[in-house]
Amino acid sequence: MKLDRMIGILSILLQQEKVTAPYLADKFEVSRRTIQRDIETLCMAGIPVVTAQGHNGGISIMEDYKIDRTLLSTSDMQAILAGLRSLDSVSGTNRYAQLMEKLSAGASGLLSADSHILIDLSSWYKVSLAPKIELIHQAVLAEKTVSFFYYSPRGESRRELEPYHLIFQWSGWYVWGRCLLRQDFRLFKLNRMTDLQTGESFQKQAAPLPDLSAEKVFPVRYQVKARIHPSYKWRLVEEYGPDSFIVEEDGSLLFSFGFTDKTVILGWILSFGGCAELLEPAELRHDVLEFAEKICSRYQYNKERGKNKAGV
Repeated sequence: MKLDRMIGILSILLQQEKVTAPYLADKFEVSRRTIQRDIETLCMAGIPVVTAQGHNGGISIMEDYKIDRTLLSTSDMQAILAGLRSLDSVSGTNRYAQLMEKLSAGASGLLSADSHILIDLSSWYKVSLAPKIELIHQAVLAEKTVSFFYYSPRGESRRELEPYHLIFQWSGWYVWGRCLLRQDFRLFKLNRMTDLQTGESFQKQAAPLPDLSAEKVFPVRYQVKARIHPSYKWRLVEEYGPDSFIVEEDGSLLFSFGFTDKTVILGWILSFGGCAELLEPAELRHDVLEFAEKICSRYQYNKERGKNKAGV
C-alpha cells in the first residue's frame, strides 16, 4: 500500500544520509517511477526531500531541515515494529512483517533482531477471524459494502454495512460503519457475523467516530455486592482489579462492582459454584435461587430419565 511504502521511505531517509532510487525500488519491490511519485508526495506533505543527479547523487532530506533525525528512537521503533508484528497475528498474511523489515532497513545499528515486546491479537478464533478481518479491511480500502448475517441478544438479522473502521477493543474485533438497514452508524462484533460477503461500491461521507468509552458501551445498571471465598482472589484481581474487593476479618472477599446485564450477573455468581453469595441487589437474590433451581431440576430430570432407561 502506498502509505506503508512512504512510511518506510521516510524511515530510511531519517536513518541514512542518502539513498538511491534503485535501492528504494528494489527494497519496496516497485518501479523507479513509483518511487519518484512517492518522493513528490512526501515533498507535497512538507518534507523537503531532495534528489541529486550524477556521481554520488541520490535522495536525501535537506541538511538544514529542522526535523531531528533521531525522531524515531530505538524504543520508538521497537514499539512500532511490535505493533506491526501483532497485526500479522490476525490478518492471516505476512504483509506487516514485510513492512516491518522495510521500516527497519538502514537501522541495523539501532534495532536488534529480536523484540522484547511480543503481541498476539489472534485470540481463540484465529482460523475464523483472520479471513473476516482481511475481507473487511479490503472492503474499507476499496469503499465496498459488506453484507452478513448477524447474531445479537435481540435476535438475528441480515445486515448490509458501509464499513469505515476495524477496531480492536475489549479483547475483541469490531467493525464500525453505516448500517443500511438502520440508516445510521453502528458497531458490529466480528465473532457474531456469518456469511460475510463484499458488495457494491459506496461513497464515503463525513462520519462520526464511535464512542468506545466503557460508560457508553457498558453502562452500569446494577451495583453488585458479593461475598467470595478467598481461594478466588486471583480471579477477582485478574478480571476486576485489586481495588474491587476488601478482605474481611474471616478472610472472605467483599466484592463490589458495576454490571450492565442481569443475565451476566447470574451466570457470573453461579460460575463460582458454592463459593460466592450475592448480597446486592437484593431483588436479584431470588433470581439466583430460581436460576439455580432450574438447573437442578433439569439435571435431576436427566438423572431420573437415565435411570428409567437403564431399567433401574
